[in-house]
Amino acid sequence: MRLVTYQAEAGPRAGLVVEDRIVDVAEAAGLPSRMLDLIALGEEGLQRLRELERSAKGTGRPLQGTRLLAPIPRPAKNVFCLGLNYQAHIDESRGQRGAGMPGEGAPQRPEWPTYFSKAPTAVIGPEATIPLHANVTQRLDWEVELGLIIGPGDVNIPVEHAYDHIFGYTIINDVSARDVQRRHGQQWFKGKSLDGSCPMGPWIVTHDELGRADNLRLECRVNGVVKQRSQTSLLIFTIPEIISGLSAGLTLEAGDVIATGTPDGVGAARNPPEFLKAGDVVECEIEGIGVLRNTVG
Repeated sequence: MRLVTYQAEAGPRAGLVVEDRIVDVAEAAGLPSRMLDLIALGEEGLQRLRELERSAKGTGRPLQGTRLLAPIPRPAKNVFCLGLNYQAHIDESRGQRGAGMPGEGAPQRPEWPTYFSKAPTAVIGPEATIPLHANVTQRLDWEVELGLIIGPGDVNIPVEHAYDHIFGYTIINDVSARDVQRRHGQQWFKGKSLDGSCPMGPWIVTHDELGRADNLRLECRVNGVVKQRSQTSLLIFTIPEIISGLSAGLTLEAGDVIATGTPDGVGAARNPPEFLKAGDVVECEIEGIGVLRNTVG
């Protein structure tokens, strides 16, 4: 199933995509109109959504022409992120002194995951404008990533049960201000959290439809030119390891968002370096999910 948050006349609403239409889940099935509340229903909500999907064909509003927001427009907490989770990205980062790359001086292969976060105010939806923030940064970069949406929350989740805690998947563009990222003592939070620096969407594909997501193609294009291309099978820390490790002593809750890391091909590692400019169109695509498209303002 594909779940969206769309802009209705009365404000943001959770919707189920059925073929080429959006069905309002609150109006059609009495489900919550807010995505976080819908996710919190767990298996009960998913079962009611499956029933709605079977019965709602031909109803609702056209998907085309409807403004989609981020599937979770305002996460309840920061977006959890992993850095340096593809070996090729580590390799391109090493030695990039002064470029603001996270892997400067990094080990050949990390023993432990690198965590950081993005503020909820960074989240924007598909087709929304990525602010250039020219007064703050001159090195705005792209990063395509698979996003995990947590369903049933818990603490100390065993690796073998990690997939039981995934509600679904989405696409995240971890837009990064490389110069800001570098200047704060390699504390990445500020350089990763500028307003509009976390495009997310275009929807959530539920885990029961997509499956384990451990071998999906992902790609980032800027103005139609491929910049990143890889597969989730190349993650250093796998999806179960990410969930289990992050939940060790830290409770994950329904609706939490985890960005799993980006592959090689980022702008700061190119020779010469490339950064986003006004008018650039960034497309992040993941197999089985779709395309997240944004323009730089």
